[in-house]
Amino acid sequence: METNEAVSVAKAVSKSGTVIEERLEKAEKLKTMGVDLYPAGFRPSMRIGEAAARFGALDADALEADEELHRLAGRIVAWRDFGKAAFIQIKDGTGRIQAYVKKDRVSEREFEIFRLMDMGDHIGLWGRFFRTRTGELTLLADRLQLLSKSLRPLPEKWHGLTDVETRYRQRYLDLIVNDPVKDVFLLRSRIIQSIRSYFLAREFLEVETPMMQPIPGGATARPFKTYHNALGMHFYLRVAPELYLKRLIVGGMDRVFEINRNFRNEGISVKHNPEFTMLEFYMAHATFEDLMAFTEGLFTHVLQEIFGRLVVEYQGGQIDFTPPWRRLSLFDALKELGKVPEAVLRDPAEAVRFAERQGIAAQDKEGHAKLLTKLFDVLVEPELIQPTFVSGYPTAVSPLSRRNDEDPSLTDRFELFMGGKEIANAFTELNDPVDQRGRFEEQVAMREAGDEEAQFMDEDYLTALEYGMPPTGGEGIGIDRVIMLLTDSPSIRDVILFPHMRNR
Repeated sequence: METNEAVSVAKAVSKSGTVIEERLEKAEKLKTMGVDLYPAGFRPSMRIGEAAARFGALDADALEADEELHRLAGRIVAWRDFGKAAFIQIKDGTGRIQAYVKKDRVSEREFEIFRLMDMGDHIGLWGRFFRTRTGELTLLADRLQLLSKSLRPLPEKWHGLTDVETRYRQRYLDLIVNDPVKDVFLLRSRIIQSIRSYFLAREFLEVETPMMQPIPGGATARPFKTYHNALGMHFYLRVAPELYLKRLIVGGMDRVFEINRNFRNEGISVKHNPEFTMLEFYMAHATFEDLMAFTEGLFTHVLQEIFGRLVVEYQGGQIDFTPPWRRLSLFDALKELGKVPEAVLRDPAEAVRFAERQGIAAQDKEGHAKLLTKLFDVLVEPELIQPTFVSGYPTAVSPLSRRNDEDPSLTDRFELFMGGKEIANAFTELNDPVDQRGRFEEQVAMREAGDEEAQFMDEDYLTALEYGMPPTGGEGIGIDRVIMLLTDSPSIRDVILFPHMRNR
């Protein structure tokens, strides 16, 4: 660290400590006055957003005619002091509004309490609305009450909370000082509600499946492991709910969906968080081709309901969700967009040599199919900005997908890409228990050979299939990545309230 920078940091820390000491002194003075620093029982007559909506359009005369005493509560986020009076801005979860506190308007004791308050404190106010000379809607305080004393200062107005690490680690501060951050999470909630309504309107049943599982399954991923003391057995945090949801299809629940938390013990990046949210759904008597049209309909519904349009801005460009979306086979995508030679698609040895020339690690135990998907991830995926369905995945990398009738080396599966990232994975489900057992055995062999992401043998799931599962289509959609696209967020950490971080 440079000397000047070190001095600046030291001064900032010292200043912060001094401010905290000053606030603690104010808190002690308030306590000696008999003021409860953290009282309960103040009930606002309305939230700030409602107040702005009800009174924001009224002129000065109409406001003056309203004699009702209104109660508002919020955090003090701005303060203009004039000695015997002050304008403050208070903020709650619905918005912010100005208030005017005047010495000869409130009681002497209340004004003394007010002078011991700080930016960041929560305040309750009783008053009537008026308009200032500049026309701003303002609450003229008749009474006030301290609701919660803030012992730490908020980030400075002009410098703000700009350090990304601090914003993620102290999301509560991020939400206090950065309104656009809160807007992202409000939008996230609305998007998820819209997704839910789409499924409920189509007779899907929302269900819940175990988050701790004795056998992790449903995805090729490395799981987290834990231990249950009372049962005396190991459990895994789920990597996907797939095998449990398909058990429900066997049981006669023909249309099910779950908006679920999954856990994968893998790397962290702008596209990956160890704990993330997925939408998974299963529909009896549907194929992966049916799910393409269904997915287009889902996104169209959400975009029209939330934004009223089918084109969104994302990272300096635009994504157009107007159906129908582009459709490509995996091999065509590798050749056309990845510039992968035909020989690489046919010859495993040539694929290894080609991957090494591209700087992509290649291991013989991975197999040809897995290496081709690696090449796709690096060479093709970043190019898929507009919504694109990629199908024709090899059976070797699709252990739960039905084989294609015309070419059994491939499966009836697609992955959906947009914004240069994978958004969804879907397939016509494998419901042949004999074929499924063979696929599991291949996965077990891969695991024994050192592949920690390979799947386990699940005898109970095989038993369920032996009772007969109807032809079914299933799909998983990454909710966090969808939110990234629809809120123009560059990192998955921007759309997860509390992303996982390395200890400092």
